[in-house]
Amino acid sequence: MNPAPPSVRVLLVEDDVRVARVNRDLLERDPGVHVVGSAATCAQGDSLARALAPDLILLDVHLPDGSGLGLLHHWRAAGLLTDVALITAADDESSVRLALAHGAFDYLIKPFTGARLAELVARHRSRRPTGEGGPHLAQAELDRVLGVTPSAVESLPRGIDPHTLERVAAALREAQSSVSAEDLGERVGLSRVTAWRYLEHLVRVGEAALDHQYGQSGRPAKLYRLQQEPG
Repeated sequence: MNPAPPSVRVLLVEDDVRVARVNRDLLERDPGVHVVGSAATCAQGDSLARALAPDLILLDVHLPDGSGLGLLHHWRAAGLLTDVALITAADDESSVRLALAHGAFDYLIKPFTGARLAELVARHRSRRPTGEGGPHLAQAELDRVLGVTPSAVESLPRGIDPHTLERVAAALREAQSSVSAEDLGERVGLSRVTAWRYLEHLVRVGEAALDHQYGQSGRPAKLYRLQQEPG
């Protein structure tokens, strides 16, 4: 059984009572999301953010006593690191850029769909450090918080060098027919065993195909060729 996703305590800062109610209803479709407070002004939002310590703040830009962007800047200057996302009708590029520059992790332009709001919450959950690594973050944990997807190079098995792999793959593309590990190794200056290891990796990831050629000795020779694209 998969563990339940972490609960999320949300503060809404929205001066339109009807919109705040709709947003609350959309958020609480997720049983793990709880709206712990709702503010209609910058002053109320600032007070509740400090008193309630929510996990996530959903912030409007146009508020009766000021700008949500100014409030966000104030929070960051004061060291408040809570995840903040803007939910607003302000669709001008300068507002978006300023929000992101002040540390907003997402920006929804009204009107938006319930699915997009659920995605925002999911992104917030994925960004939360697990705390399993102690006070310091390893690069893999930091990349997860930042939303960085591991590259294909980083996912290569031990002993497979990306530059050598590209040389082997390029030689295989240039070959006019199936080649043995020994033949390909000669083309790229590798031993037969090393070329075989790289060719076997290309077979495992679906970029090369393996053929067996039977000779008089009865022991099949392994020949490798570029995997053909379907269709």
